[in-house]
Amino acid sequence: MKLQQCLAASLCLTGTAAINLTVSSSGGNASSPLMYGLMFEDINNAGDGGVYAELIKNRAFQSSPAFPATLIPWEGVGSTVISLNNASVPLSSALPVSLHVTGNSSTLGISNPGYWGIDVRPQTYTGSFYVLGDYHGFFTASLVSDISNKTLATTKIHSKSVSGAWAQHNYTLIPTAAASNSNNSLVITFNSLGLGAAGSLDFNLISLFPPTYNDRPNGMRPDLMKAMKNLNPSFLRIPGGNNLEGLNPPYRWVWNQTIGPLKDRPGYQGTWNYEQTNGLGVVEFLNWCVDLGVEPVWAIWSGLWLSKQVVSKADLAPYVQDAMNELEFIMGDTSTTYGALRASLGYPEPWILKYIEVGNEDNVNSGQSTYQSYRLSMFYDAIKAVYPDMIIMSSTSNVEYAASAEDYHQYTRPDQFATEFGFFDNYPVSHPTLVGEYATIQYNDGNLAHGANWTSPKAPLPFWIGSVAEAIFTLGIERNQDKIIGASYAPMMQNMNSFEWTPDMIQFAADTSLTTYSTSYHVIQLLSNTRTTTVLPVKSDTAFNSTDVGMAYWVTGSNAESYIAKFAIYNTTGGADVPFSISFPTTSTTASLTYLTADDPYASNAFGGANVVQTTTVDLTAGGNGTFVFSLPQWSVAVLKTS
Repeated sequence: MKLQQCLAASLCLTGTAAINLTVSSSGGNASSPLMYGLMFEDINNAGDGGVYAELIKNRAFQSSPAFPATLIPWEGVGSTVISLNNASVPLSSALPVSLHVTGNSSTLGISNPGYWGIDVRPQTYTGSFYVLGDYHGFFTASLVSDISNKTLATTKIHSKSVSGAWAQHNYTLIPTAAASNSNNSLVITFNSLGLGAAGSLDFNLISLFPPTYNDRPNGMRPDLMKAMKNLNPSFLRIPGGNNLEGLNPPYRWVWNQTIGPLKDRPGYQGTWNYEQTNGLGVVEFLNWCVDLGVEPVWAIWSGLWLSKQVVSKADLAPYVQDAMNELEFIMGDTSTTYGALRASLGYPEPWILKYIEVGNEDNVNSGQSTYQSYRLSMFYDAIKAVYPDMIIMSSTSNVEYAASAEDYHQYTRPDQFATEFGFFDNYPVSHPTLVGEYATIQYNDGNLAHGANWTSPKAPLPFWIGSVAEAIFTLGIERNQDKIIGASYAPMMQNMNSFEWTPDMIQFAADTSLTTYSTSYHVIQLLSNTRTTTVLPVKSDTAFNSTDVGMAYWVTGSNAESYIAKFAIYNTTGGADVPFSISFPTTSTTASLTYLTADDPYASNAFGGANVVQTTTVDLTAGGNGTFVFSLPQWSVAVLKTS
């Protein structure tokens, strides 16, 4: 692909002239460090079949009008006949459909290949299933290779089944060796000679978990949690964007349908073409935040569906009250109705929320006028009345109310991001901004005025110059961090077997060894792990217009330990390195310079492949005048930190 030529002439140096920077000790903006964060969206099976560690797909046969109950991917073992059944005695009102199993052979059973495979390693797997029917004998649960039919782990479970009642059976599987691939299934069998007169059994809520992060029951997948942890995040925006809104009435993310025992969670007609289990619910989301040590940025439903239908002002009050009940469940003490409900589920101590977002992208889907006229204010006023210290943000930067914060989203091309280095320079401090979603989603088309074109294909994966351009945008955010709450790349995760959006920050599949960190992941990791508490002015002998696509961008600051300078080099004439000299307010004799580069500016980290991002760390010693001298290659992102 042809590279865009440098357009800011004063910055298109030949490689011989240095950019000289002098950092000032006065005139800086002191603030909390910019919060680099994470944004959850179930768009790419990031919940079911993703960070939520459950291994069994369609474990409870949940359904909705858009997604009728199905047997997929369940199969009968041998000549076993399986069918869906609305049993006269349902497991629960939430899970009325079960898997009916019958047949004439001596061994009957069912198998499930998981979410496009099951990763089998020498570790402890825990599971359970419910059975309705009269059976005397043993069930056998096994992990079996779909390729070789080799049994990788097996255990026997004594039947508790009796006629007319559901019985839960728990089991543990411990493979002694790792499978050669993830083409494996869970198989549950039993001997038909032990069946009662009905000659059949019903199964439901058939579950299997690997070890979870921090050993949480109903918890998270460790490799994906570790990937997030390594980014040093500060917040998690949950329970999603479109995932929250719902496609059309009455379907939306309903908080109290995601709590309590799994058998009491009915699931949800999701917005991304599959039924969600709601196994990942309020408690799991908040424990996710606890385990990562991050702030929840909690979104509440605002009365707008993706189908452009909206709740009228006259009818909105019950939904406002439902949101207040939700917040009481999260934060209320045990003397409150919903705080007591939380305690009854095993969580007597409330969680802490500091940030609430009202809705998601309410400026689209014909929602802006009603959001501005009554929806935002009704939620805002109700929340502030009970939680006066809460930071409440609108879901769009186009609507403000009272002292609300706001959420800004930006998806565009590399050149456009490069022009937005100064985008937040004139934003007001009175309405702090969360950059809740940003990403480079398409390649340059040679026209600086062109942002994202939603009718054109998106890039399949993050690519290097797109990641460098994102760094320019986030450096512009950092130099305005007194106005900015935080920033999160979106979407966060992509199941390579089932996705509807690209590009994404982390790619994964059933095989945990294939989890891949994109080029953008590495840039965010570098910037996020070096925070400043004060942004310091810097004098430069090279002037430029921040709305141009230039060559070099920087921000300088300090924290309690160090002076810090961050750089992004977007383009140079002839590919020349950019020489710098920089001096800080007090004499620092040593510093560490870390920079990221890639050989091909359009390179991506292919799923399961090698990392194209090269990391170089250099120890620097200041000259006699306290100045550090170094050069940065084109298409690079760098952090310099004094000792």
